[in-house]
Amino acid sequence: MLLVHKIELNPNNIQATYFAKACGIARFAYNWALAEWQKQYANGAKPTEAGLRKSLNQIKKELFPWMLEVTKVAPQQAIKNLGSAFNRFFKQQGKYPRFKKKGIHDAFRADNGPTQKNADAVSIDGKKIKLPCIGWVKMRERLRFSGQIKSVTISKKAGRWYAAISIECQKLLHKRKNQGSVGVDLGIKTLATLSNGIRYEGPKAHTVLLRCLRRLSQRLSKKKPGGKNFGKAKNKLAKLHTRITNIRLDSLHKLTTDLILNYTKIGIEDLNIKGMVKNRKLSRHIMDQAFYEFRRQLAYKAHWYGSELVVVDRFYPSSKICNVCGYKNDQLTLYDREWTCTCNEVHDRDLNAAINIKKFANTESSSGIYACGEESSGVSAVWNTKLCFAETRIQH
Repeated sequence: MLLVHKIELNPNNIQATYFAKACGIARFAYNWALAEWQKQYANGAKPTEAGLRKSLNQIKKELFPWMLEVTKVAPQQAIKNLGSAFNRFFKQQGKYPRFKKKGIHDAFRADNGPTQKNADAVSIDGKKIKLPCIGWVKMRERLRFSGQIKSVTISKKAGRWYAAISIECQKLLHKRKNQGSVGVDLGIKTLATLSNGIRYEGPKAHTVLLRCLRRLSQRLSKKKPGGKNFGKAKNKLAKLHTRITNIRLDSLHKLTTDLILNYTKIGIEDLNIKGMVKNRKLSRHIMDQAFYEFRRQLAYKAHWYGSELVVVDRFYPSSKICNVCGYKNDQLTLYDREWTCTCNEVHDRDLNAAINIKKFANTESSSGIYACGEESSGVSAVWNTKLCFAETRIQH
């Protein structure tokens, strides 16, 4: 199992300068390879990323001697990334690759080579990581997983440096508790309502910090682009966006991990997020709760621990059906948070939906209807996570 742990670094000035130089060389190699790819294709040739890497190695000592100042993996991996981008484009899974700009997604990669000589090029000792050509760099925290280190990707975001450490693990640290199945209803007011009555309130970081976000955005709009004050204001705004993202991801990771470790079968709804965000009054609140990220994390964590994730069809009226007698209330609207059934049972909208999701998930899961995500044409879909997520990663 291949896992990725992303940790913030505390580099000194020399190390930060090396990181910036390596990112620049990786960006240059990517842009050079893209230009060569387009040139060869226009002349009728069939370019490949392996051929481009070989060509760069032949000319870089004469034309680009400054590329030798950093690890050779940085430009080589950048060209490999270009090849992967073209593969996705040819399979109609992504857009045509574009030239990279300075300061946008700056990153480079270092890895442990296949030979014994380079097997310890990247190593970790407590809160320190050893990188080729630079030595030991301080980390903000210890590595959470144990196993063989395959590679590390150094990236910069909002003025801070991060190391995404790829590790091949044999087993996970946490142990599961078998508490049966549970239904989960996602909402704007309450992030997740479980069928057993437990509620998880979302942090709503964007809503809480919206006033500060607007103020920093207004200050940035009044600065002259290219000036030092513009750069300072831009960095402050980027740090606030990063803080909002980190708060949201921290909450989602804690919630999804708690669900996976406590329940062997989890039922959720197949929400139409693209359609929901078209509502201008609710779009910001929907995106603030990050429903899709919640489902994505549940999927790969279910694969890790062998749980079953059941995705109920989006047209199943879980909120309108009484979980006691089965009566369907077609008059229910979004403004109705509680409603009374003909059997005199008073229902909380979210709790009732979660109970119905659990019941339906148990019924359909046991009947043998298995599919992969939204490609199913049946009433429900059970994510076969072993097929959908052959290689799972975590960046928290």
